[in-house]
Amino acid sequence: MTAPRPPCAPAARHASYDRPGHAGTTTPRRATGWRWYHLGPLALALLTPLLLPWWLGGEGTLAALAAFPLPLLALMTAIAVLCWNLNAARWRLLFSGRAGRLGQDGALALEMAAKFALCATPGGSGGAATFLLLLARRGYPPARASAIYLVDQACDLLFFALMLGLLVTATLTGAIDWPHRALMAGALLGLGLLLGGLGLALAALPRLLRRTPWLAWPGPRRRRRLARQLLAARRTLIATLRLPPRVLSAVFALCALHWLLRYSLLYLAVLGVAGQGEALADWAWTFLVQMLAMAASQLSVLPGGAGTAELSVGALLLPLMERDQAAAAVVIWRLISYHLYLLAGAPVFAVQASRWLARPVAS
Repeated sequence: MTAPRPPCAPAARHASYDRPGHAGTTTPRRATGWRWYHLGPLALALLTPLLLPWWLGGEGTLAALAAFPLPLLALMTAIAVLCWNLNAARWRLLFSGRAGRLGQDGALALEMAAKFALCATPGGSGGAATFLLLLARRGYPPARASAIYLVDQACDLLFFALMLGLLVTATLTGAIDWPHRALMAGALLGLGLLLGGLGLALAALPRLLRRTPWLAWPGPRRRRRLARQLLAARRTLIATLRLPPRVLSAVFALCALHWLLRYSLLYLAVLGVAGQGEALADWAWTFLVQMLAMAASQLSVLPGGAGTAELSVGALLLPLMERDQAAAAVVIWRLISYHLYLLAGAPVFAVQASRWLARPVAS
């Protein structure tokens, strides 16, 4: 008679999944993969900026596009490339050697891949995820990289709040007479509240982690891990803000120069199709138009805010231009500010994605 087999120990069996090298940790679940219908929203987003303005402007839109000066189109393309390099230089200053050796070419690849993902996903949700994943492959933990990303976004918000404050002041003092003053004041108030709420949340983060009841929903282990990641992000953010003043000033200067150039693209498109306009007022108005339109595009379910951005910009340009000219300006603007980002960023994103599987992810 054979001896009875000893009962299996459930604890030992489940504990084996936590040991390094076990199949439970090395064999990931099979990904669902891409399907043809995943490309549908992106294809619709590519066509909408071209077809929607043509539908609104009519046949005159094609004539205005054909008459657009090619040297001006080349200048707009050069401005877009310069904006990528300005942002790449800003990343290098923000990381300050903490993510390994990050040269201009590496920072530019990071910028272009993240911008491609931002333009290819609804609401730009893929931009931050791509940014964090690329840095994790370089050995920089996502918790700390998210703090750098947050500083970058706060820098953008601060610049927009300052610019919007200047534009609102110029409108209220009568220096510039624009419509939609209530919309401008509401946008300024919203930016101020967002910046203030972000600062208060970061300042009170340790107290929130200790006393906030909603943090009890995960288990103790996950709650401790989440708290460690949030505190690490907070420490990285504080360390970044404690960089030398000249470095922080250079970061903000690069941020301001980037957005001043980036938001001049619509003004150049307007000049190209209209061939006239008051320089200061028209530039300031197109700058404000892009701020409001890109904020509204976050509500679009299509990648790149397709549909919402075109309608917003077209509606705000119609008081100043003919319908076909406004539609042509929107098409040129989206070709440079959206399609070019996808076209140039796609191969960079593909190269970076091919390297993801070859390097371990930092935890």
